[in-house]
Amino acid sequence: MPATTAAPALSVILVCKNPGSRLHAALASVWEQHQVHPEIIVIDGASTDGSREWLTSQRARLATLISEPDAGHYHAMNRGVALATGEWLLFLGADDRLVGDRVLSESLIWMNKTEAGIAVGEIAYHDGRISRLRSDVNPCARNFVPSQGTFYRRSLFAENDAFDTSLAVMATYEFNVRLWKNRVRFKPIPLRIAACGTGGVSDSGSWRSYREEITVRHRYFSFGRCLVWDAFTVVRYVRKKIARSFSRH
Repeated sequence: MPATTAAPALSVILVCKNPGSRLHAALASVWEQHQVHPEIIVIDGASTDGSREWLTSQRARLATLISEPDAGHYHAMNRGVALATGEWLLFLGADDRLVGDRVLSESLIWMNKTEAGIAVGEIAYHDGRISRLRSDVNPCARNFVPSQGTFYRRSLFAENDAFDTSLAVMATYEFNVRLWKNRVRFKPIPLRIAACGTGGVSDSGSWRSYREEITVRHRYFSFGRCLVWDAFTVVRYVRKKIARSFSRH
């Protein structure tokens, strides 16, 4: 009987398109991890900036590499989920990097102690902002977990369906609210997982991200509960527009 290969404890899924040299640092931070060998899955949207060729040159260091056109960021993430075999999944972008060379092994120690479906660490943005799971979670307010610091049990995607690709920016928020409404447990872990860049689609200040946030909120909560938080969303949008306007002068 042929020997069977044990499934990895963790799959790291990295989605990108024309990321430039940022991609090198992101993957290096995964390759340098000690005491754990994550399954690395890269879904590249047919980059034309040389990233596709570089990824091909690194093929032996990746469990899976797909580089072809896709239908958007969340479509690519769903492809990564479908290909993953790890018990836990972590999603990274090309502008993110893991903090320290033992962060994944230390995270797995905490994850092995919990029966929660989601383990959430901390992330630090390059502009100084820190994001973590709050003890007083209010899923109606806005996205309440930092994506690049969040480990999902892979089984959650089979049990609760995949990311909603009709949302271009806020599908992660929608998925998190869906899990929360389905009584999936979110467990904070006391570790900083990743350092993350700013200026991504969800952080760009475009009205689309705020509009989708409102759409998700109304999908799961009553109109009365949404009203105040919708107003806060509009205020955040206006405030960011003003701040960006001043920064250009």
